Amino acid sequence: MEPEGMFRRRRLPHWDVPGAVYFVTTCLHGSIPAEGLRDIGQYRTGLSRRRRPMEVSPEDWEIRQGKLLFARVDEWLDQRPASRFLEEPRLAALVVEAINYFAGHRYDVWAYVVMPSHMHWVFRPRDDWLVSLGEEVKKRPPRERIMHTLKLRTSLECNKARGKQGTFWQDESYDHCPRDKEELGRIVEYVEMNPVKAGLVATAEEWPYSSARQRKEQGLSYLDPLLR
Repeated sequence: MEPEGMFRRRRLPHWDVPGAVYFVTTCLHGSIPAEGLRDIGQYRTGLSRRRRPMEVSPEDWEIRQGKLLFARVDEWLDQRPASRFLEEPRLAALVVEAINYFAGHRYDVWAYVVMPSHMHWVFRPRDDWLVSLGEEVKKRPPRERIMHTLKLRTSLECNKARGKQGTFWQDESYDHCPRDKEELGRIVEYVEMNPVKAGLVATAEEWPYSSARQRKEQGLSYLDPLLR
């Protein structure tokens, strides 16, 4: 079962769990083509019609369906994205810089990767930062607060670098809380291996916009947060 926390749904399910590590995926606005949106919509409908196995709780079934839908979306993002602004090195570097800006202060980071059409990262809000927020922490969940800051900062800076205006990121992000250390390790490995899976590099450490190289240099395992 998921730890006790706040569950909210817009178009996507969102869990906010005290003390949790979050795995978040954020896509560029328009990164999934119309064909992909139709495919994902049909797949989502098919998932909703599947019968829940008796041995699986409603909460676990919701999570399982979310993972299947995420895998479908990620396939489109890796193989057939419609927007690839982040393949520009200067823009990818701006996103990495933004991730690192509050690392070790507002949150601890386990992993990140900036892909041509999206980004993945794994982080945990720091307890000392949450305490410093006081009553403000009740107005917006920490995960949402951190993501809002990152997306706003990178939208402004990347649009300025491109000489463009308008929406940069997709409105909602995909998020998931690892249940245990084993799942956390699998997720970190998945994030850092994403450029290899997409055929962009031969090894994770070769991709310059990822935590993989830093993890290797610092001798950290998948279960260790990155040192700043």
